[in-house]
Amino acid sequence: MGLRPRDADTARAFFERNFQPVRIARLGEVAGLLTGYFEPIVAGSRFPSPEFHVPVYRRPRDLVAVGYKPASVAFPNKGVRIARRTANNELVPYHDRGAIEAGALDGQKLEICWLKDPFDLLTMQIEGSARVILEDGTPLRISYDSHNGYRYSSIERVLVERNLISRQEMSAQRVRDWMTAHPDEAAKVRAANRSYVFFRITGLSNEGEPVGAQGVPLTPGRSIAVDRLHEYGTPFFIEADLPIESVKSVSRFGRLMIAQDTGSAVVGPARADLYWGAGDDAARIAGRIRHPGRFAMLVPRELDMIAAGRHMPLPVPKPKIAEVEVDKTDGKGKANSVKAGEIVAGKHMPSPPKPKVPEIEVKKRDSKGRANSANSGEDWRAAARSGRQAAPARTDYRL
Repeated sequence: MGLRPRDADTARAFFERNFQPVRIARLGEVAGLLTGYFEPIVAGSRFPSPEFHVPVYRRPRDLVAVGYKPASVAFPNKGVRIARRTANNELVPYHDRGAIEAGALDGQKLEICWLKDPFDLLTMQIEGSARVILEDGTPLRISYDSHNGYRYSSIERVLVERNLISRQEMSAQRVRDWMTAHPDEAAKVRAANRSYVFFRITGLSNEGEPVGAQGVPLTPGRSIAVDRLHEYGTPFFIEADLPIESVKSVSRFGRLMIAQDTGSAVVGPARADLYWGAGDDAARIAGRIRHPGRFAMLVPRELDMIAAGRHMPLPVPKPKIAEVEVDKTDGKGKANSVKAGEIVAGKHMPSPPKPKVPEIEVKKRDSKGRANSANSGEDWRAAARSGRQAAPARTDYRL
């Protein structure tokens, strides 16, 4: 932070001196997957009206993440059970999108503000943050706070499968226009995505960018959302051919990016969501990107990669499946007993035993230096992101 390089050569020299690049990808693959996200800017109101009739909800009081402690870094977006606590203190599945849009939360005074268009709310829930410009011009900054526990399901896929919009003409504007023209049917399509995101207020200013899961403001063109198997603050050099200028032309993209955010569907070692900023221009760029890319993680030179490789965890061994006796009757009515899996190239041969792969304990230290142990063992643009849901730092995982 004290260096403050004034030119590209100085910055490059800093990273070359202090880091070593390590190419990463899924086993057996060369490239990873890149998508894009942005901060929507929409019109809203503090009060409901015939024009502003779509509520934006804060977290309900009866929403429970089993095992989650309110003092934790953030509401967990995956890996825990999400439920609703009833008056009898029972835990049941939370209301899904269809029920919430039908009024399941009415009367609980959870409304942060109201919007004109349900598609605006859906976009905000996918992106995980938004800037709502209220009737007096006040910019209300809101960000992801929690969710109802259901897996995100792409409404674009539903529209294609029901032959409502063709795959060739699919776009955000096309979906918005169709929903405006078919409000009753649109509600049924949205209900197919049972996932629902709740928000919190983070500011009242047009200045700056939204805060990512790391807790620092994002930087357009430099911040990425990654799987939480990576540490926030890790530098990545990403190479790809991306349609940044227009949908019809791609240009070479090679840039140092910093991991500062996450999303519940951003999964895998070579998987990143590129943040492009706020507004319509950023939305157009983000909407065009779903492309392969090559990832190089910049690792501090103090870490001995050769030594670390000696302790590389192996995949979880496949479960043993008991051999089953199968009676096969030939054309003459005679039964032949064959063990499942023994027929190879027309001959009965014994199946070779599979080697046993031991499970290796992986240690990962939490923010207080304590070691946590775990057995090692991992559709469109919207589904790849699903809510920009800020996840707490994971203290254990399977590789």
